[in-house]
Amino acid sequence: MNSGREPGRTAVRRVPLAVLAVVVAGSLFGCGGDHTADAAADTRWAAGITPAWMSGHMGLDVPAAARSVRAAYKVTSRFDTGLLTFTLSRAEAEAYLRKHPPSGRWLTPTAAQPDTPRSDFTHLGLPEPETFEEGVRYGFVCPGTEPYDTSDGNCTRLYAHAYAPDRTRIYLRAHFEPGVGPLPTAS
Repeated sequence: MNSGREPGRTAVRRVPLAVLAVVVAGSLFGCGGDHTADAAADTRWAAGITPAWMSGHMGLDVPAAARSVRAAYKVTSRFDTGLLTFTLSRAEAEAYLRKHPPSGRWLTPTAAQPDTPRSDFTHLGLPEPETFEEGVRYGFVCPGTEPYDTSDGNCTRLYAHAYAPDRTRIYLRAHFEPGVGPLPTAS
């Protein structure tokens, strides 16, 4: 499969947003059974995930000026989740956001969602970006598509949180079909 990416780079199929919505809705409204226990049993954090590896799979760069760069990859039986986060100065963050505009427009939350399950960025020692109400904006960034198109699911959720007067943390979360491979091996 050639998607216009660099030669030798593994092609990754992301889970279409509509499929992801059905999976999430099915898990919320359930069909009986203990889905929470089943999901926990099928979940693991992959070892050896580097920011460079995760950046390559998301198709989004990490600026050289980035600090506190972290990445993780959660493997489940339904869909995998890739995480990438880093901090930039406010000016560097604005330049990054201009380089990676959202599909549509940047959104701001109307209220924090403090009951957001602690499952993704908490693994990296950070609060979930959905728990912020002030200083945050978010949107879907769809690398490699012009104009940006969310219909194929090749989009990454980007949160930009201005947490200090001159610092912004970028949170990136993408969902992939299970079995993306090969995962890096732990060193």
